[in-house]
Amino acid sequence: MSILAVGTRLILINQPYIDNWSWRQSDVAAIARNFYQNGFHFTHPQIDWAGDQPGYVGTEFPILAFLAAISYKVFGVHEWIGRIQAVILFAASLPFFFLLARDLFGVTAAIWALFFYSFAPLNLFASREFMPDVPSLSLALIGLYFFVRHCRAIRDSRIASQHAEESRRDRASGERMLIASAGLTSVALLIKLPTAIIGAPLACLACQRFGVSVYRRIELWIFAAVALLPSVIWYWHAHAIAEQFYPHHFFGAGGIHIMSSGWYWKIAKQMATSSLTPLLVILATCGVFVTGSTKNARLLHWWLAAMILFIVVVGYGNRHQWYQLPLVPIAAALAGAACTFIASKVPDQRAKITLLIFLAASFGFPAFHYAQLFYHSSAAQLRDVGLELKRRTPENSLIVAADNGDPTILYYAERKGWHFLEKGGIYEGNPNDSEQVIVDFEQLRGRGATHLVFTANTIWWLDYYREFGQHLAKSATLMETTSEFRIYKLNPSSE
Repeated sequence: MSILAVGTRLILINQPYIDNWSWRQSDVAAIARNFYQNGFHFTHPQIDWAGDQPGYVGTEFPILAFLAAISYKVFGVHEWIGRIQAVILFAASLPFFFLLARDLFGVTAAIWALFFYSFAPLNLFASREFMPDVPSLSLALIGLYFFVRHCRAIRDSRIASQHAEESRRDRASGERMLIASAGLTSVALLIKLPTAIIGAPLACLACQRFGVSVYRRIELWIFAAVALLPSVIWYWHAHAIAEQFYPHHFFGAGGIHIMSSGWYWKIAKQMATSSLTPLLVILATCGVFVTGSTKNARLLHWWLAAMILFIVVVGYGNRHQWYQLPLVPIAAALAGAACTFIASKVPDQRAKITLLIFLAASFGFPAFHYAQLFYHSSAAQLRDVGLELKRRTPENSLIVAADNGDPTILYYAERKGWHFLEKGGIYEGNPNDSEQVIVDFEQLRGRGATHLVFTANTIWWLDYYREFGQHLAKSATLMETTSEFRIYKLNPSSE
């Protein structure tokens, strides 16, 4: 099963960054290429949409982009280099997730859990994207497993307290497991801060093992320091970078915002379909009740409760589907427990096999359908215009791109530039009127912009904002027009 899971993620592994999450990947890929081209300045990641400025931004610990940049030195710049990192770390998480589910619910439940975890549409797609989310989740899962092993070793050392040598070995093993868990959790949080939700199951395990004395355990305080302090230092630095340098962008900022009930209903429908599939949601819900009275399942219940709270509090941030990735292992483990329970209620062996095949098919076919939707080339036209700009413009050109905030054009053009509108173009949508467009346009032209490009999604601006269209006709020369894009060469600013 694990071989099949990894193999499916290698399909289209060198696909350009044109799928549904193109903008996020293009930003990470731009950071990697800027490391490669501008020097390996790890603490100052750069994006492409800062125009005439260096473009330093506050972002997650850029280890994935940095490793990709190193690989570019050997293999050249290829999309598969960015994508393969997520595949490798996903593959690394598989045996540990299986062992974790086995420890909680048994071998049969673990097999089902691994099946759901491997092929849930959201995880299937995200684990081959050049993004930090799956690598972070994978490391956190492995760290959680080692923490479970630590707690078990502490328990065993107490049981074997009358046998000094055996007790000593158990304590030493527990210490190694705790160190491994702390290190992996620390890296997971550095790569993606919302992974801190993993603290809920960790806290549950600690409370179960040590009870009211948990606050007096010095090793747990050391664990917390190792896990958290590097992230505190890095994200303080990242915030300072965002404050100091244009475009003053901090990745993930503004996500903490409680939204309307309709907003959360949309997220819930998304989770029940393209993220997890309807059957997985139903089985996971059954799993909550089936495992409700078992001590082993509490860490999943705590994790699930923390995730629900996270989705509510970070409502705006959860507009990005990948923020719900931690629900995949939670739902998979609970669904595995539910499948085992259902199978135990069917005495006839042939009926049991038929039921299990039906459950697998009822999950597998919808998972395949929903996963296909993720692969849709929604940004292909942005790549096309980017490649055309690369072919037709000088290397020092500064591009103004009416791209709805997606940097894919600039990445494939290998040019610097700005989103258009430059002020609010990422978040605020279409301009209010022609005056706003003209003011923004003239400011960018005054800063050295050389070309302006519209895509099929924004060409209508030229007709709708009529005064701007007339202004552009006097300020630029049309270079090329197709059904997908329109490229203008800008006249030098008179300012």
